[in-house]
Amino acid sequence: MNVQFSDRELRDLGIAWLALGFAFAVFIDRSLVRALSGSPGALDLASIGETFLLSLLTAGVGFLLHELAHKVVAIRFGQVAEFRADYNMLFLAVVGGLAGFLFAAPGAVYHRGRITARENGLISVAGPVTNLVLAAVFLGVLVAGASSGVDLLGRVGNLGLWLNLLLAGFNMIPFGPLDGKKVLAWNKVVYAAVAVPSIGLALLVIFGL
Repeated sequence: MNVQFSDRELRDLGIAWLALGFAFAVFIDRSLVRALSGSPGALDLASIGETFLLSLLTAGVGFLLHELAHKVVAIRFGQVAEFRADYNMLFLAVVGGLAGFLFAAPGAVYHRGRITARENGLISVAGPVTNLVLAAVFLGVLVAGASSGVDLLGRVGNLGLWLNLLLAGFNMIPFGPLDGKKVLAWNKVVYAAVAVPSIGLALLVIFGL
C-alpha cells in the first residue's frame, strides 16, 4: 500500500493542525481572550505558548491521526484519497475557541473510486476509533505521570485523554458531514458499538463528571 501526500494536502494538513491547536489553546487558557477584551495585564504569553504547544501535541496529533486513518483505510480499499481543509470551518473553530465553545470540523479526506457501503462505513469509523485508541494511550501517559511525579507527563496525558474523547464523540454524532452519519447509514450495530462509548465519554468530559 502506497500512501503519498501532495503539496496541497500537506499545506492543508499543516494549516488545519495549527488552527485547531490555536482554537483548543484559547478554549483551555482564557488569558488571551481576557487580554483581547481589554485586560492587557491578563495576557501571559508564556502560558499561552505552553498551552498552544500542548494543544498541538494532543488535539493536533489526534486530528492528524484521525484524518490519516481515513486516508489509509480508503487507500486500502483502492480509493484515491486526499485531505482538503475547510477554511470556513477552520475560521469557525478559531472564533468558537475564542468565544468559549468548540466546533472542530476542519476538513475531510475526500476519496473516489468504486466502493461498497461496508467499505465506506469502515473508512468513516476509522477516524473516531483512532481517537479512542489515542485516548487510551494518553490515559497511560497520565498514569505514568502520576506514578512518576513528572508534572509535564501528567498534563500531556490529561489533556490528550479528554481532547481525544471529545474528538471521538463529536465525530460520531450522526449529523451532516460527520463520520457518525455515514457509519449509521452502513450498520446500526457498529454505529451503536462505537457511538455509545464515544459520545458517552465525551459528555462525561464536557460536564466534568
